[in-house]
Amino acid sequence: MHVRCVRAGLKGWGGVGAMAVVCALALAFVLLLPTARSSGDGSTGTGGPGFATATHAKDTTCEGPEKQTLAPSGADGPTITAIKNRQGEKRKLIVGVDLNSYRWGYRDPNRADAELEGFDIDLVRRIAQDILGDPEAVQFKAIPTNQRIPAIQDGRVDMVVRTMTITCDRADKVAFSAPYFKTGQTVLAPKSSRISGYNDTLADKKVCTAAGSTAYLKLKKDRDTGAMPASVDIIPPVPNQLDCLVRLQLGEADAVVNDGALAASQAAQDPTVGLKGKAFTTEYYGVAMNKKADDLVRRVNQILVEYRANGWQASYDRWLSATLGQDASASKPPAPQYLRTS
Repeated sequence: MHVRCVRAGLKGWGGVGAMAVVCALALAFVLLLPTARSSGDGSTGTGGPGFATATHAKDTTCEGPEKQTLAPSGADGPTITAIKNRQGEKRKLIVGVDLNSYRWGYRDPNRADAELEGFDIDLVRRIAQDILGDPEAVQFKAIPTNQRIPAIQDGRVDMVVRTMTITCDRADKVAFSAPYFKTGQTVLAPKSSRISGYNDTLADKKVCTAAGSTAYLKLKKDRDTGAMPASVDIIPPVPNQLDCLVRLQLGEADAVVNDGALAASQAAQDPTVGLKGKAFTTEYYGVAMNKKADDLVRRVNQILVEYRANGWQASYDRWLSATLGQDASASKPPAPQYLRTS
């Protein structure tokens, strides 16, 4: 069993020259494809013999998808064995991540080494340490928001650690770990804007979301069902969340709907924008893996048990406290439940 299933012309933000710099940086972040000191070609994914052959029946209802995961285990299975059997430079954990989410997965251009860093990256390194005995044994792959699931299903990555919300629909396509972070959707807009949150003030406004994001699905559903004004203009979704900030800065959007944790990081990048209103959903981030990789799911859940007790808070303090506040209680995931049995 598995799951039961933002246009105000920002004229004072720094001028055209500064805008060019931001856009160039954003583009560079998207184009860079880090390999974490690896010369491997990344062709070795998780498809094929590394997986168990068990199949999972699809349930017709969905309740608490964040609870539908396997119990922790430190045992090696076929997927983990296949990862460990990679040879030479290819003996790495292959992980889909974001390169342009400030404080989550990004390169700091002010650092000489510009090493990939952030909250999600800390977790990836912890997983690599446990499985391969080396936190540096990772090949990072840049994965756009709408390619997270295909990258897993096609065997291009072993897992995705990329602020990925656990949902019923996604859990029909990939397997998730227990939650490692709690967040919720919110609205980002220029501080000077009259937009006050996820409400009627978005009427006749152009709103940006990322393709394949829970923000896009929620906004579209609410507009279609009348829960939001029909005049809300959902502009064509962008590949990555940071692209929405650029659209906002260029005046091509009036607001952004995004995860609160990511929106807070984007607000920290541009002092002319801010969060509007409170979060209007409750969501949880999980590590996504192939549905047949039961042993890897169990192993990640075992790692998360230890990480929540020793590591999570230090990573939050380093990367997120400046944007989300010193009190991490609102971001801590609930006690895990392991309701999936096979």
